[in-house]
Amino acid sequence: MDVTLLGTGAPAGLPRPDCPCAACAAAQGEDARAATALLVDGALLLDLTPGAAFAAARAGRSLAGVRQVLLSHPHDGPAVEVPAGLPQPGRVPDGRELALLTGHRVRAVALDAPGTGYAVTGPDGGRLLYAPPGGAPAGLEAPSEPYDLVLADVVGRPDALARLRAVGAAGPTTDVVAVHLDHDVPPGRELRRRLAAAGARAVPDGTTLAVGSYEDVPDVPRRTLVLGGARSGKSVEAERRLESFPDVLYVATGGSRNGDTEWAARVSAHRERRPGSWRTAETCDLVPLLKDEGPPLLVDCLSLWLTDAMDAVGAWDDAEWADGGERALRDRVRELTEAVRATRRTLVAVSNEVGSGIVPATASGRRYRDELGRLNAAFAAECEQVLLVVAGQALVLRG
Repeated sequence: MDVTLLGTGAPAGLPRPDCPCAACAAAQGEDARAATALLVDGALLLDLTPGAAFAAARAGRSLAGVRQVLLSHPHDGPAVEVPAGLPQPGRVPDGRELALLTGHRVRAVALDAPGTGYAVTGPDGGRLLYAPPGGAPAGLEAPSEPYDLVLADVVGRPDALARLRAVGAAGPTTDVVAVHLDHDVPPGRELRRRLAAAGARAVPDGTTLAVGSYEDVPDVPRRTLVLGGARSGKSVEAERRLESFPDVLYVATGGSRNGDTEWAARVSAHRERRPGSWRTAETCDLVPLLKDEGPPLLVDCLSLWLTDAMDAVGAWDDAEWADGGERALRDRVRELTEAVRATRRTLVAVSNEVGSGIVPATASGRRYRDELGRLNAAFAAECEQVLLVVAGQALVLRG
């Protein structure tokens, strides 16, 4: 079974008509996308979009053999004209299965938003799942085996991919291709970077995919360090990297700071933007977590872990620092980085970059700045990927 993507963009296309945003301005050439539509083995068309016949011709395909047209989501724009010779578009009721004379079986998948997803099994046994824009499968049950290909709104609904992974519907060999791409993410390199972090990819309009054939599925970095200054967007970047994975353990190292209302507001804002399926642990005892088996860890942040460690060894007092405090801190940092090296868990850690600004006025402030720089360097040495976030833009330093 093969699938030709006649379009891979949002319902309005990319660039959006008359949109002045930077993402739309950059969406040219291969990054320009028509509304998503899929042609399966030349016989099944999933979503009918304007210019479908021309899109098929540009991809070297014809719609002459199409025996069924299925719609996945409500169409809000003007009525789409059905090309001559095509059957009238329809929709399969949730949970029902449609058998085509061509040997394809199409099962309608219920969603948590208006629309219908489609699970297609080809005559050769290849299996794909297609989800509409803004929709995620609802009430999923564990399938007998993962889908070979998943086409979904990975950018807009990363939790849809998390749900599929949670029940084994998307596995390590599943080719995850992002469709319904809109102007939420700058096209090109930034889009590819974000999708790779989720184990997904994007392809240009007109691409034909062979379902079940080996694809170079992006490897999700097992250990990632995200650096940045205050309000740089580093925490958002770190959280975004794990949105498409279920059962994430968020490790908050800052504590509750009883009585500090401003800090409580910060903690609440972080908590509200995290997926509801994530669990939270408030602790600075990171080594046991790294040694345990379990779901991915998101540690936010190392700079607060260092504050706790320096408190514990008396690093703020010059005499205690000289009389064993420095050595004790080095041992704690070494124990942490050795645990990072040995861990089998997926790990994303956040830390502050504080050495590029004003030199602290106190000896203890300078000590903290220096030790954080050393900690960041030692931690980064054990990570496959290191990012620096500046003004909300992620710069890849490694990986």
